[in-house]
Amino acid sequence: MSDPIPRVQVTAAAQALVEQLRGQHGELLFYQSHGCCAGSAPMCFAVHELKLNADDRRLGEVDGVPVYASAAQCDYLVGLQMTLDVAPGNSGSFGLEDGSGQHFVAHFRLWTDEEVPRLAAIAPA
Repeated sequence: MSDPIPRVQVTAAAQALVEQLRGQHGELLFYQSHGCCAGSAPMCFAVHELKLNADDRRLGEVDGVPVYASAAQCDYLVGLQMTLDVAPGNSGSFGLEDGSGQHFVAHFRLWTDEEVPRLAAIAPA
């Protein structure tokens, strides 16, 4: 059997911003928000800035940085591949990227029937 298909992908532009933020802030994590303030957006935090709870799940990782979401958000995302990307402009979010002139965005696509049996597991945080 081949390796599991990661649920989260990353673009080169997002990877470059991750590296920049890691150099400035150390160990990082992403949280796919679903709140009222940021809408549904990936936000980057230093690991000490966000306390995960028992309801959070690990969707995967990008460039060694874990990507988390709540169990309810994972129920929604289970059928979608997430690609972490960047867009120009500040988002006004609580993420570390705010003020960099870029902000993280997520693009989604449906999994194919052939991919579903090979997906990586969603794990407890």
